[in-house]
Order: sequence, then structure tokens, then C-alpha cells
Amino acid sequence: MPDNQSSNEPQAKFSDLGLSDSILTVLVTLGYETPSPIQQECIRHLLDGKDVIGQAQTGTGKTAAFALPLLDKIDLNINAPQLLILTPTRELAIQVSEAVQTYARGMKGFHVLPIYGGQSYDIQLRPLKRGVHAVVGTPGRVMDHIKKGTLKLDNLKSFVLDEADEMLKMGFIDDIKWVMEHIPEQRQIALFSATMPSVIKKVAEKFLSQPKIVKIKTKTETATTITQKYCMVGGLSQKLEALTRILEVTSFDAMIIFVRTKTLTVELAEKLSARGFSAEAINGDIQQNQRERIINNYKKGKIDILIATDVAARGLDVERISHVVNYDIPQDAESYVHRIGRTGRAGRKGEAILFISNRERRMLNTIERVTRQKIDPLELPTAKIINAKRIETFKQNIVQIISNQDLTVFEKLVSEFQTENPDIEVSKISSALAFIAQGSEPLLISDKMQSFGREQTQGEEKTISPEATPLKNHPQIPMHRYRIDVGNNNGVKPGNILGAVANEAEIDSEYIGAIQIFDNFSTIDLPNEMPSEVLEMLQKIVVCGKRLNMAQLTEKNNKAITGGAKSGIGKRNFGRKKFSKNRKRDDDRNNRRGKKPKFSRSR
Repeated sequence: MPDNQSSNEPQAKFSDLGLSDSILTVLVTLGYETPSPIQQECIRHLLDGKDVIGQAQTGTGKTAAFALPLLDKIDLNINAPQLLILTPTRELAIQVSEAVQTYARGMKGFHVLPIYGGQSYDIQLRPLKRGVHAVVGTPGRVMDHIKKGTLKLDNLKSFVLDEADEMLKMGFIDDIKWVMEHIPEQRQIALFSATMPSVIKKVAEKFLSQPKIVKIKTKTETATTITQKYCMVGGLSQKLEALTRILEVTSFDAMIIFVRTKTLTVELAEKLSARGFSAEAINGDIQQNQRERIINNYKKGKIDILIATDVAARGLDVERISHVVNYDIPQDAESYVHRIGRTGRAGRKGEAILFISNRERRMLNTIERVTRQKIDPLELPTAKIINAKRIETFKQNIVQIISNQDLTVFEKLVSEFQTENPDIEVSKISSALAFIAQGSEPLLISDKMQSFGREQTQGEEKTISPEATPLKNHPQIPMHRYRIDVGNNNGVKPGNILGAVANEAEIDSEYIGAIQIFDNFSTIDLPNEMPSEVLEMLQKIVVCGKRLNMAQLTEKNNKAITGGAKSGIGKRNFGRKKFSKNRKRDDDRNNRRGKKPKFSRSR
């Protein structure tokens, strides 16, 4: 019988587990401080060369649990597959491949390749011939490459079966057995499954050698008193803008903001303080006496916002916390549950906000699935709402100053100034003083504002031009404007369209142009060399309960009543359609020569 390992060991640090310095350095840059329970146990067993059965839900951090130790076993001098990971879906294969590549940043010359059905064999054959160190793929396509002799496993050291029960449900069990029969006899195997049906147990008994069993029970329930929402954002500057707007219009008692790294706790605290918010940072580098002082002030209401890492916030229990913001998405669903559990305690109401990019949508789906709770999108406050709040605050400040401050000196100065300048009205003088007090930062923001890759304006009735706007970073790429059958009447937002097109069709959003939303339809600018199969896919996508029915915009199909228009440019990056760096240089060169750029599918 295999050994059965409990998960009640004291929590260690990654540096205690025996990982190499190159891996540890990457983990520091990623902000990973302590391993999750499944990572703590699996890493040790896999580094010891043991086979492992990990029974844990998706979202517990199991990708790092097998990737980190198995990457440490790869010999970069051998230019052949040494690690093979099977996943049930194309999406998971891509996600795991990206994670493996991230963890291997310190391994110079390392290459990982995702292979899956629906992608051209030629795209996969070229890197396989050049040589890769790790392969992540779906069972059917991996089996095909093995049969063709294009995926050679002579140097394979480690094999991972990820989400085995999902593969069983999808009918892959025979393919899995076939692949496992063709891997070398001397190899290490890690099998991960949320449940352990009898068929999976038989596979484990047949192919694994005295495996260590790691069972992780996760806390997956979130309090019903917590309102959960997510906000789509891009880079750090967009996160900061989104957070600032939320803080301006949100009434909260105390807020805790979770970030991934120690450095960011300090940086964000400084930026929020500069914007007039009462914020402090806590992280592992802060001395205990200073931490106690900050927490004490936080409890007493002298500090309103605390920016913390997961480790630094451990054991923090402050009743007045009404809001939790996940500024950086947690690495697993269990961490998310622990984070938002800081609010909504003892029957009190709380609110949790999660910032995500389009590339992090899978984790959002995982969190929803694991917690069995739907997380609704958060609509960021408009310029009108923010300005109304600022005006209200401005007036309240005047009342408070008049009520609580001794203004004798200033009254005398204003009176003298008015006597010396009788032609200037008192309202002008007070306005000038308010302007001085406001400083260089404008009191009101423009009605026309850039907001996270989209520009919102007030529109009028008009016919939309069928001419597409050139891409800012790639003006040489010919663009077409497309019409889609969803608009303001359906409650759609620019982010809904951008996310759907980028995710479902896997188009790199660097090449998604302007998005305009009108009452009964919307438009989106896309490269005119977009393959027909991608257009067919986009036509079938459903957004806000309605199919897009995408078609190129013409003079005949562009008339609409546009009471209010929202428009924008996509800014985030995705996988399937993109230019490599070399391709971009070639396109720039071709553009100078008058040639058309070419789209290339990513590896």
C-alpha cells in the first residue's frame, strides 16, 4: 500500500524545501513567500524522487507543487523532452505551459512547448525538432506525436497527469493508459486528481511505484455576508487608477489591500498617501514593534487602509475591516477565501473586490467553481459620479473649516484685500483661495476620460464610419471595422466585448483596435488578415445573452441611434494571434519596403 501523508505539518518557507537557488530567486520576484499545503508536501516528495498522488481541488496551487521540483531535475545540456505533463484541455495546457515557463526564468536556454488538438501540426513540429525540455499537452495530440515519432521520450525523467478525474469524464482514459505505457520504465510520476474514482486508482496502482499520497482539505466556503465583485484591469497604472476611483466614491470603515510582493506594499502605500488616503504597509521586512504600532493604529481608526502580503496579514483580526481588495490576484482559490475572510465576520456585512486581467480569467473561474459562488463584475465609477463626490466633499470641507477653525487672521487678510481691490467680488476672491488650496491637482476630472483601455464619451445620433482606426503601436497593419449585434440595450460594456473576443478567439489584444458601443449594435476594429475560421468563431460568441453575429461594417449596416457611445482600444495581451519579436522587426522592415505584414500563430 502507498504511504499516506497528512497535511498537518507546520508551514515552511520555500527556502526550506530544498529547491535550487535559481528557482528560489524566481519565486522571490513573483512574490511567493510560503508554500501552500499541497506545495509544501509534494515538493519535498518529488525532490526526493518519489512518485506522488495529489488529491486536491483545482485552485490549491498544485501546478507549482509539481512544476517547481520537476524543473529542478531537468538537465539543460540535454536538448530533449525530460518532463511531460498531460492536461485535459487546450486551455489548461496553455496555462500550465505559461506557468512552467515563468518558474523556469532562471534556467537559461530552457524551452517548454504546449501541444494540443486544433492547432496546426507544423507549428508544433518546428520546436520539437529544435528541441524542448518540457512538453505540456492534451492526451490525443501527445499520443499522435508519439505515434508519428515527432515526440521522443527516450530522455523523459518525469511524467505528470493533471486533473486525472476530468480526463476520465472526457473519455481520455484509454489515451492516458496508452501514453503511460510508452514512457520509459525508469521515470517519476505525479498524478493529481480532485477525486479518486476506481478507474484512476487502478491507473495509479499499475503505473506508480509506492507513491506518497497527499490529501489536502481546502477551505472553500465564503461568508454569505460578503459581497464579491471583480474588476477587469490591465497594467499597474490602470490598477492604481481603478483603485483610486473606487476609494473616492466608496464609503468604508477600514480596508485591507492584498498585493503579491513586499516592495509593492510600500510603493502602493506611498502612492495612496500622496493621493490623500490614510494608508500604511505591512510586510515580512517590517520589525515586530513597528507592525504592532501600525496594527494598533489601524484598529483605533488612525489608519484607514492597510496594504499587506498574504504572509504579513496572517493572524490579523480587525473588526472594523469592511472591504478587502485583491489588488494582485491570489495564487490559488484557498488564498482568496482566506483573504476575503478578513471581512464579513460575526454576521457583519463586508465587500471584496478582485482585480484581474484577461489572462487571469481562468483563476476567476476557478475561484467561482471552488467557492460555488458567482462573482459579479464591478462597474467603475464614471467621471460624473466622481465629480459629484468631489464637489460634495469640497462643500463639506468648507462647512467643517468654518465650524472648527479660527479664521480671524484670514478674515482680516481677505477684508484688507477687498478694500484694496473694490472691483473684485468676494466670490472671485474665495474662488482664487480655493484654487490655491487645491494646488496643481484639478478638482474635477474631464467628462472625456481614458478608462482601462476604453474611452467613454457622450455621443449623438450619427452614422458610424466603416473606416477602421489604425493601431497605435502597429499603424502598418490594415484593419477592418466589424459590426456586432449587441449594444447598450443589452447592457454590454467595452470590457465584455474585449474579453470575449480576446479569450474565446484567443486573439492577442495588442491587435484588437477601437470598440464603440451604441444602443442597438457595437463595432470593433480587427486586422483584415484575420483567418476566416476565427471570424466564424467570433460570429457564434454570446455576450450579454446575445450572439455577436460579427460581420464587416458597411454603409448598409451601420445606421443606429447612438444616444450614448462608449469606445475604446484593447490594451492587454493574449496568446493565439500575435507577432514574435522577430516577426515585428520583419514587419517594420517590410513596411518600409511597402510590403504587407503577416500574422503568425504563436507557438
